Amino acid sequence: DCHAQVGDSAETVALTLPAGDRQAEDQPLHQWMEQTLPQLAALEAAQQDKGLAALWSGLCGDDIYLLSKLLSGGFRVGVSSGLVQKALAAAAGVEPSTIAQRLMGGIEPSADTFEQLMSSEAEAGGPPPGRPYPFFLASPWDSENRPPWQVDQWQTEWKWDGIRAQLIRRRGEVFLWSRGEELINQAFPDVVQLAEQLSDGTVLDGELLVWPSESPQPHDFGSLQRRLGRKNPGRSLLAECPAALISYDLLEAGGNDLRGQPLRDRRQQLEAMACNWSGNLRLSATLTIESWDALEQWRSQARAHAAEGLMLKALDSPYLEGRKRGHWWKHKLDPLSLDAVLLYAQAGSGRRANLFTDYTFGLWNGDQPPQLVTFAKAYSGLNDQEINELDRWIRRNTLQRFGPVRSVKAQQVFEIGFEGIHLSSRHKSGIAVRFPRILRWRQDKPADEADTLHTAEALLKP
Repeated sequence: DCHAQVGDSAETVALTLPAGDRQAEDQPLHQWMEQTLPQLAALEAAQQDKGLAALWSGLCGDDIYLLSKLLSGGFRVGVSSGLVQKALAAAAGVEPSTIAQRLMGGIEPSADTFEQLMSSEAEAGGPPPGRPYPFFLASPWDSENRPPWQVDQWQTEWKWDGIRAQLIRRRGEVFLWSRGEELINQAFPDVVQLAEQLSDGTVLDGELLVWPSESPQPHDFGSLQRRLGRKNPGRSLLAECPAALISYDLLEAGGNDLRGQPLRDRRQQLEAMACNWSGNLRLSATLTIESWDALEQWRSQARAHAAEGLMLKALDSPYLEGRKRGHWWKHKLDPLSLDAVLLYAQAGSGRRANLFTDYTFGLWNGDQPPQLVTFAKAYSGLNDQEINELDRWIRRNTLQRFGPVRSVKAQQVFEIGFEGIHLSSRHKSGIAVRFPRILRWRQDKPADEADTLHTAEALLKP
């Protein structure tokens, strides 16, 4: 009940525990990060409980809150990474791109690391061999302010439905980094092996997909999900879901940083390099598109090619950091959608702790009479007015309570959008969807006209 009112676990702990008389400032932050917390993490579970209780008992409320946030990994401040990079760069007297590059790949929180981060001097011996470059991100397509179409100024390719990655070969070592700055060598040993085809001092930017050699196109994201998070995939999984790197940019060649060169030059070098590749190290093909009408025609075919839309990249664009509008665009397909019935609701967290904002939706099955089966959860898509209106309705129409969850009368229908759908034995409905969110509240539609599992299964790729 306390957590439901507060909406944050760390704050709930800080408010319920008695405050001690010691200030966290008595111990420097680096000592907490380098000694106290690692020592706590190294203890057995039972000893960790005692050690944490001892730490809590000597701290005041605000410090208990901060310690709990650090331990839970939930210490997040609502400041963009770009703003942090600019602030650090201004303080250090270097370019923001330099700070962005030094932060890539993760850093150890220590006084020495911070000194290196803020140094105005170039790194002695160059950057670490495993450090990736900051990813350049595309902006969502803006059809109302689209740039003038000149076929010789834009490169068009499929927007693949995988995960972004950089494959690095430097100083005899290989590193595979995800866009989330996770080193994923262990999860994708087959892709790491592909780097044997690369010369030393090479960095590729591309997409990780599952693509069997005998298949004309990659498998859907559901196949790739089987590989994600597996630190040591077995032989059978590697055989069933072989990973490929589809490369679409060359960031480094011969140890030289190519990011300042225009895309047309980087692409030319990438194509020359790809002539010597084999197996699942592949080049992302470009598409020849002569007009905006042709662009929309190609986009409509994306799902048939196991893609989620198109990418448009200015041929004169350098490889920048983060999202810079005007250079790269992602023109995604419209989401798949189903009309589903609200079945369960749960209170949110933070500023929405006292509002029901996390919803579970169901579809009708084929039984006689039909029953509603849960198929997706969503918490985004409604505006504040709709959230408040729905919250009042949920409180008036609650059937049962299961801890923080309420079941409600099966009366409200919502259009649920999602990026993909695949079979799943882990879900009661037999299907799972990617990135579900609410597109609109169908107050015009009765619950018995909501979609069925049969309708959902028809969306599955043949």
